[in-house]
This record gives sequence, structure tokens and C-alpha cells, in this order.
Amino acid sequence: MTTSILTRRLALAALGFIGCAWATPALAQTAGTGFDMANLDPTASPCDNFFQYASGGWLKSNPIPATDGYWGSFDVLAEHNYATMRSILEESARKAPTAAKGTNAQKVGDFYASAMDSAAINAAGLKYLRPHLARIDAVTDLAGMQRLLADPNLALGGAWFSSGVGQDDKNSAKYAMQFYQGGLTLPNRDYYTNQDAQSKRIRAAYQTYLVNVFKMLGEPQATATAHAAAVQRIEMRLANASKRPEDLRDPVANYHKLTVAQATAQFPNLNLPLLLKTEGLGAATDVIVGQPAFFKELSAMLKAEPMADQKAYVRWHLVNSLMDALPAAYGQEQFAFQQVLSGAKIRKPRWKRMMLSTDGALGEAFGQLYVDRAFSPEAKARAKQMIENLRVAYGERIQATDWMSAATKTEALKKLNAFAVKIGYPDKWKDYSALTIGRESYLNNLLAARVWENKYNLRKFGKPVDRGEWLMTPPTVNAYYMSSMNDITFPAGILQPPFYDPKADDAVNYGGIGAVIGHEMTHGFDDQGRQYDAQGNLRDWWTKEDGERFNARAAVVGKQFDAFTPLDSVHVNGKLTMGENLADLGGLTIAYAAFEKTPQAKGHAKIDGFTPEQRFFLGWAQVWHSSARPETVRQLIQVDPHAPDQFRTIGPLQNMPEFYQAFGCQDGNKMMRAQADRAKIW
Repeated sequence: MTTSILTRRLALAALGFIGCAWATPALAQTAGTGFDMANLDPTASPCDNFFQYASGGWLKSNPIPATDGYWGSFDVLAEHNYATMRSILEESARKAPTAAKGTNAQKVGDFYASAMDSAAINAAGLKYLRPHLARIDAVTDLAGMQRLLADPNLALGGAWFSSGVGQDDKNSAKYAMQFYQGGLTLPNRDYYTNQDAQSKRIRAAYQTYLVNVFKMLGEPQATATAHAAAVQRIEMRLANASKRPEDLRDPVANYHKLTVAQATAQFPNLNLPLLLKTEGLGAATDVIVGQPAFFKELSAMLKAEPMADQKAYVRWHLVNSLMDALPAAYGQEQFAFQQVLSGAKIRKPRWKRMMLSTDGALGEAFGQLYVDRAFSPEAKARAKQMIENLRVAYGERIQATDWMSAATKTEALKKLNAFAVKIGYPDKWKDYSALTIGRESYLNNLLAARVWENKYNLRKFGKPVDRGEWLMTPPTVNAYYMSSMNDITFPAGILQPPFYDPKADDAVNYGGIGAVIGHEMTHGFDDQGRQYDAQGNLRDWWTKEDGERFNARAAVVGKQFDAFTPLDSVHVNGKLTMGENLADLGGLTIAYAAFEKTPQAKGHAKIDGFTPEQRFFLGWAQVWHSSARPETVRQLIQVDPHAPDQFRTIGPLQNMPEFYQAFGCQDGNKMMRAQADRAKIW
């Protein structure tokens, strides 16, 4: 069984948090002005704390919901989308019994209806889970575990490792079978190895969670305790063999192409020939392994770990991935653990969890219903025009750089002009005809969707690369750049206020969605993206001198963010967040350059007492209105490649003379860096 690696690819750079949302305030917009003046805190100085100045009013009127550990502009917009999505799903659920069998409407409606039928789920108990547990229990030896891992009809919840068919980073015109580290329940390796008090508290809560779930599966206390310890021991071994998140950002260091024979010799206990043959990839002659040291340790573990412990580990990963499809007590145990991680006080209502589940399982079937109701052709056309304006501005900035040679500029412009642009929704939708969905069992539907997605991924092997494929669903409030595709994607979900408002002036739109567009474009030239060429191949197209000059300039940004401290002794990791920080600085710089070409910028007229330039920067700041609980901040610092939002707001601005000029900042103001300490790349 493999899990698609596409959404985990090291080369995928997204704007913000994927799937963070969730309470119910209305969108704070004043029609025609682009932002609500009440969001400001006029008692703060924009030159000392621009985040407080631009977001202080918003923070007061938007407390973190009890269901969440984080709340921000992404969530407010997502919540707005949720009203539309929920309406579509409830209508689909009502109509599904009379819809033509096999249609998207029937599948979406029945999936959501089965997910919302908590009474049926509670009544079924473990009925639909038991056959899958029996498959695991039937394993008696290494050969049996190998067959289990190779079966494409199983969905084991991410046990052991991550794998799937994706583009070959060094030959983007071809698909390759790829293997990456995985197999952990906690967010990453540091949660297992760190010795601070909070990490120990999380591991203790995890132990309780494990024991309680094994007991609920029918195991006596002693057995449940032993199996919980086995899971933690196995995951600790996997964690110790895993790379840290910041080390996964180096695409060259995480690319190792091996022949099948070489991989089989290095990782003999995975039985790769069996896995490839069973999954229909018997013709593969080579594979790409992201982290060979991890797979060497995994191979050793599969041979050495007691089979009873291995089965407990696999059983755990399957059950943990299905908590909402099991009786309510299972979900309650899961949330009790999640509270320790995030600080959330109340569990999200079931309709929100199941809406996200439907979007995850049937994203493009559901997405078709969403865009029919929520996204206009006019919005797509206006977004496309802004993207082209940003592309022109970016080209001019590349040409004007004083540190880049003519040869590298030529390659950079070639890459910029080759950017593919995806807006709103795919031109060609996924075909779900091979996926059967009914109302009898949410668990069966969930696993059927996983198996379908796995087989959909595996069928790509040997076919031409589909450059029209999307990695986010249309309602998603996010955007991304994909290095191996060299494309930028803006789902319909993000092309709404406060990111994009057709009633707003250019200043606010360029500061919002314009900077988002520039952000994604800059990912093509950040510390990761710059290593890929115009066709999406991992290839060094920079002169040695230009590469060194880029790295020196990027290091200034890294040092700046290392110094930010959201909590007492908790520092932002400048290396982990490097790509996003470079994208923010570049995106805002390019968006400002494009805005300066507009009639509004040239006219200098004030609106609500603000100059066009001030409104541009306020448009940027309102994208990052947010607050987070301490538990969530600690978690995000360890796992998230994005810096906390207050530092995303002020970090780029502290390097921009245009910001100083707009607000009249002087030497000595906290927002104004000394000339020698500023970062400038584009």
C-alpha cells in the first residue's frame, strides 16, 4: 500500500496554513473600501509595531474560538466559504437518494450523509473495522508484513513510510516511483527527541491516548500498555532515523535515484520487487529515495522488531486515521490528545470535520459543485490580468538587479515567462467513475476513497506527465507554487476578500492578492525553487558567483527571522522558514512595483485619510490578522515552514524603504532597520 506523496513534496510551496479554519465571525469588510477601519489600532505607531497598528482592532474583536488554537484571516475567509460548502453538501445529501447512481452528486451526497450519521456509526461499533484488523492480525512473519505493505487495496493510515508516483525532479517530463520518510504519529521527529517540559508532556499524553485506544479495541490493561509502549518505541526508532524539517528543504540532499536492484540490496526487508509488481509498477527499473538512511533503519526494523509489536504499530496507524468513522468515544480520546498539542478547548462540530473529510476524499467532485455556485468567470479574468501585471513587474526587477550576471538573468527570465498559471479550478476534472460510494458505512467510504486515490496515483506511471493536475481543491483558502511543474495555482477559495475584493481599490488588492501572487512567483526563485529550471528540472542554472551572492543575501533574511521570539525562549527557525520569508519579501516587493504603475498610485489621492502607498501596506497586513494559543505557537514553530503571522507582517516591511517613506518612519523607530542590516534581493 502506498500513500501519494504529491501533497508532501519538498518542492511544493504554499502560501499559508492548509486546513486551519473554523468559527463563525463574518468577513470584516467595508464595501468599496477594501478594509475595515475598525481593524486598526490608532494608539499604536505604524513605525514601531505595524502589526499592532494594522491588526490591533481586529485582534480585540476576533478572539480565538474555543475550537481552535489559531485564528486568522485565512480562517475568516474559510469560514465564509464553509457556509457555501455546507449548503451544497446538505442539499447534495438530501438529493443523493434520487440522483443517478455513480454521478458526482450522488457520491458527494452519500459520502457526506454517511459521515454525518453518527447514530449509525455508533451502532455499528467496530463492525466495518474488524475485517481490516483481521488482515493485520493474520500476519505471522516478515513475508506477511511485506505482502501487507505491498497491497494497493489497503489503506494503512500512513504506517512506516510515504511513497507514490510523482515527477522525477531531475527529469520533470517523466513520472517515477518515490519513497520518503514517514510513519510518525506526532508532527515530526523533534517531538520524540526534544527533552523540554512541553515535549515530555506531549509524549505522556500520547502514551495515555495509545493505551486508552488499545483498551477500547478490546485489549486488557497489560496488553494495551505493552502495545502502546511498542508503538512509541518503533516510532522513536523511525524518528531518530528521520531528517529534521529544515533538512528536508534541500532538494539535492533529498534526491537519490537508485536502480531497483540497488534499492533492494540496500533495503532488503522492504521487498521492493514485490511492492512494485503488486502495485502494477513491475516495469520500473529505478526508484527515487528521499532519505536512504531512514529506509536502511526501517529495513533493519522490519527484520528485528517482534512481529506482535509491528502489528500493534500498523493497527494503531490504521485506527488513528479513522477516529471519526468509529464510535464517538474514539474521537473523544483523539481530541483529548489534540488539546495538549493545540490548546483548543472544544472540539470542532461534526459538520465541519465531515465537510473537510468530503473535500479531502472527493475534492474535485465537490469542487465542481462549489465553483458553479461561488466563482465567476469575471473573477478569474481579473485575477489573470493581475498575475500578468505582476509577471511584467517581476521581469523588470530581474533585469534591474545589480548582483546578478547577464547569463543568470537570461535563465531567470526564461523561467519567469514559462510559469504556468492555474486559477480557480482545473480545466479538466478528475474522473471518479471507478469509486463506489454508498450510505451504509462512512468507514467503508473513507477507505474506498483512499484506495481510489492511491490507485489513481499509481496509474500515472509510464504515462505523460499531466501538467494540468491540481494539488489543492477549488474551495481551499491557499495558493501554491510547484517547482517540478513550474506553475502557480490560486484556488477559487482564496480569490475573495480580504485577499481579493473586486470592490476595493488597487492599493488594497495589490497589497493583498497581488502580494500573494508575487509570493508564489518568488517561490520559483527562493532557496529551494531557484534550483529548478524553466521546465521544472532540478538543475543548477546559476553561475557560481551568482549563487553565492544569492545565498549571502538570503542569509541576511535567515538571521533576521532567527531573532524573532513569539514566546519567551522560543525563536523562529530562520532556516526552516527561509523559503516562505524570501517569498514574502520578494512578493511584496514585486507587488509594490506593479502597484506603482496603476493610475491610483500615480494619482496620489487619499482614501479614508490614507495615501495609496499606506493603503497598499495595510492591504498586506490584513492578510495576516491572526492570533494563536501558546501551545499552537510552539507546535507551529517546530513544524511549520511559515513564520508566525506577526513576523510575516513586519519582517518584509523592515527591509523596505518604500514602507518607511509611506509612514514617515525615522531612524530609531523599531520598524526601521539600519541600512547595513536590511535584506534586498529583487
